[in-house]
Amino acid sequence: MKERYYVGLDVHKRTISYCVKEAGGQVVREGRVAARRAALKSWAESLDRPWIGALEATLFSEWIYDLLEPYSEELKVAHPAMLKALSAGKHKSDSIDSSKIADLLRCDLLVQSYVPPAEIRQLRRVLRYRHLMVTQMVQLKNRISGLLMETGVEYDQKKVHGQRYFRRLMSELEEVPESVVQLLGLGHDSMRTLQQIERRLLGGLCEQDCLQRRVELLMTIPAVGVVTALTWALEVGEVSRFRAIRNAVSYCGLCAAQNSSAGKDRPGPISKHRNPHLQRVLVEAAKLAPRYSPQLAALSERERNKGNVNRATLALARKLVAYLMAVDRSGRPFEIPAFG
Repeated sequence: MKERYYVGLDVHKRTISYCVKEAGGQVVREGRVAARRAALKSWAESLDRPWIGALEATLFSEWIYDLLEPYSEELKVAHPAMLKALSAGKHKSDSIDSSKIADLLRCDLLVQSYVPPAEIRQLRRVLRYRHLMVTQMVQLKNRISGLLMETGVEYDQKKVHGQRYFRRLMSELEEVPESVVQLLGLGHDSMRTLQQIERRLLGGLCEQDCLQRRVELLMTIPAVGVVTALTWALEVGEVSRFRAIRNAVSYCGLCAAQNSSAGKDRPGPISKHRNPHLQRVLVEAAKLAPRYSPQLAALSERERNKGNVNRATLALARKLVAYLMAVDRSGRPFEIPAFG
C-alpha cells in the first residue's frame, strides 16, 4: 500500500500555492494553481496517492474546502491565529507558507478550526446577512431622526418610524427644504424594504426542520428569544465539541485573556479571540435577562453591588451560556434548578 501524501495549501483570491510532501518530509511536488474549480479538480485528480490536506481559514476557504474534500482522505482547516509559525521566520512567501502548513500537518501539530456541516453553514450565512439588514435599518432610522433634528421638526421619537405617523408627519412639514423631504421619504421607503427582507429571512430560518425543535427548546430559557436561539444553534453547530462550560464561554468571548508567568497572573481585558456574533447577542440578552428571571435578577444585583455594571452583564451572559449548553445537551426544556 502506498503511503499517503501531506498537502499544505496557501489560499489566496486568485491563486493557491501547494506543497506535497511524504511522511518523512521529502517534497514531492510544489507549485501554484489557479483558484478556479476546473483547475483545482484537475490538480486533485493528478495526485497519484491518497492524501491529507490542510488550508488556512480565510474568506475564500469554504468553497475550496467543499470542492477538495471528496478527493482527500481528510481535509483540515487550520486556525488562523494559531499559524504564527508562518510569520516567525525571516523570510515569508507563498511557497514557504504552504511548506510549513504541510509540515504542521505531517507532524500532527496543526490546530484545526471547526467546520460545520454544509447545511448549517448555508443557514448561518443567511442569519449573518439578516444582521446586516438590521444594522442598515438602524443606520437609516438614526439618519431620519438626524434630518428631522437638523431642520427643527418636532416629532414623537417613539412613533416616528411607524408608517401611519410618518405619513402624517410628512404632510405637516413646513419650511423644510425640498431636498430634506426627498431624503426623508427615500430613507423611510428603504427602511421598510429592509424590514420586509429581515422578516422574510428570519421566518425562513424558523421554518427549517433541522432547527425548529432545537430553537423551540432553547427559547424555554428566560431572556432567550428567537434570534438568540438561532444564533446559538448556527454559530455553535454541534454543542458536543465543547468539553466544558468554560470552553463555550471562551468561544463566546465572555472571559479575559490569560497571561500567567513566573507564578503571577496578570488579568487582561476581554479576549479578542472569540465569535463576535455570539458575543453580541448574548450580551444583549444579558441586559434584558433580569426582567424575565428572579434568579438572574438576583445574580445581577449581587454583581452590581460590587460596583461594576459591565461585570454584572458578563456574569449574566456566562450564566446564559451554561443554560444554553444544558438544554442543548439534554434535549429537554429548561427547568429552574431547585437549589443555587
